[in-house]
Amino acid sequence: MSTLYMKASPGQISKYVIFSGDPWRVNVFENLMTDVEKVAFAREYNTLTGTYQGVRITATSTGIGAPSAAIAMEEMYECGMEVGIRMGTVMSLDDSLVGDFIIPLGSMRRESTSDFYVEKSYPAIADFELVQALNEAVILNGYKYHNGVQCTMDGYYTDMKTSRFANEKGINPDKTMNQLADLKIIGVDMESSAMLVVGRLMGIKTAVITLATVSQNLNRMLDDVERPKMEALLCKITLDAIVALENK
Repeated sequence: MSTLYMKASPGQISKYVIFSGDPWRVNVFENLMTDVEKVAFAREYNTLTGTYQGVRITATSTGIGAPSAAIAMEEMYECGMEVGIRMGTVMSLDDSLVGDFIIPLGSMRRESTSDFYVEKSYPAIADFELVQALNEAVILNGYKYHNGVQCTMDGYYTDMKTSRFANEKGINPDKTMNQLADLKIIGVDMESSAMLVVGRLMGIKTAVITLATVSQNLNRMLDDVERPKMEALLCKITLDAIVALENK
């Protein structure tokens, strides 16, 4: 029987699962893997499984935000997932990090989804061995990585970027960003802490690798030519890290 939302069954899913926020980014893996099986594209969940350097790997999507990401974690766990990596984009709090890879050691839990799993004092921490594999894969591909602490939030147009409504209501996302910068937070997203918490509670190896595509309030961003190239590299680096982990 297939899962409720993702329409996947255990035989179709590898023990290694890569989670992309963007459903269309999953299609990049068709150019990187062989023997690709398209499992399903249901709602925001685009899922395929293929082989990369002899290792069977699943790539799927979560859409935006922690609730749908937690559903993806739950349904991939039902299908036998043992290692889960969130692979996506992040807003950096430092303009100089745009174009670099951020591999957090943990994330502040300012989203609410993980609260339904465990009390707020429970930390959102990445698996160290998996972090090391991702660090090494970035270096092998000739790029920079940064380890540190991210923050995961629910309100994009209240905490991360200005909007017409925010301006009308006197909401200033820069105030939130400046507070986080004082706490030495290096990036903000909308999924990581929930996925790290749920993965650790499940007893699976979980980590996050993100590409800094924009900085605070879109002060700096990758252009339309560079961004697709770097997102494709993000996919390759994540695959390389899984192969390294498997070969250990």
